[in-house]
Amino acid sequence: MKKKNENFLEFVPVRSEKVDWEIKGENVVLIVYRNSFIDKLVRRFFNTPEKMTIDLDEIGSTVWQAIDGKRNIYEISQIVKMKIGKNAEPLLERLITFINILKNNDFIKLLKKKG
Repeated sequence: MKKKNENFLEFVPVRSEKVDWEIKGENVVLIVYRNSFIDKLVRRFFNTPEKMTIDLDEIGSTVWQAIDGKRNIYEISQIVKMKIGKNAEPLLERLITFINILKNNDFIKLLKKKG
């Protein structure tokens, strides 16, 4: 049976090297290049773009910029709380959902913090 007592907030998100990003105005734009074999095939037949851009909102931008490969999810939540305050509430629920979306799309990996 798998252990269930690991605290999600202790994991450290690490950005994928496959995702570039830039700051436009005050928010982050993620840039995902579609250059796998399948992506190239799909592009050839369906004229899809070579890259995909994703505009993050204020909270997403704050989270993305706080991901440095050293801070855990709890520490990132404190940065968001400090910068955005009550507008980020319900903070932990929103943060966990966003982190899971990033992970499920391979934009980040989650590592255990070495203690």
